[in-house]
Amino acid sequence: MAPSAVLERVRKLETRGVIRGYTALLDPHALDCPMLAFIAVRSGEAPGDESVARALAQCPEVLELHHVAGDDCYLLKVRARDAEHVGQLLRRRFGRIPGVVSTRTTIVLETVKETPRVPLPAAPETVR
Repeated sequence: MAPSAVLERVRKLETRGVIRGYTALLDPHALDCPMLAFIAVRSGEAPGDESVARALAQCPEVLELHHVAGDDCYLLKVRARDAEHVGQLLRRRFGRIPGVVSTRTTIVLETVKETPRVPLPAAPETVR
C-alpha cells in the first residue's frame, strides 16, 4: 500500500474512535515506581453516586480504575515506590475518601504478561 493510503485509513480509524490515541510505554523501574499492586475497594456510596470513583481517579499512582461486579465496587491497578508507599496511599489517600468502607491489597511479585494491546479478531480466510 502507498503511504498516503495507509495514512488515510489510519485517519479514518481515528475519526471513528477505533484509534483513541498514541502513547509511550515507560519503564516503571526507571521512574522509581517498581511496585505494582491491585487494590479492591468497597464503597458505601448509593447506586449512581460516582464520587468515590472520581476521587480514586484523581490519584496519579492509580493507573487503572474499574467498576466491578461482586463483593468489591472498584479494582485499582496502582504503581508505587515500595510497600511503604502503598501503605501511605491506603491510609492517607484512599482511606480518607468519604464512602470508602474497606480495601484489600494484592502485591505483584512478578509480572508474567502485561500489554496494552487489545486482541484483534482473526481475518477471515480467503477461499482459493
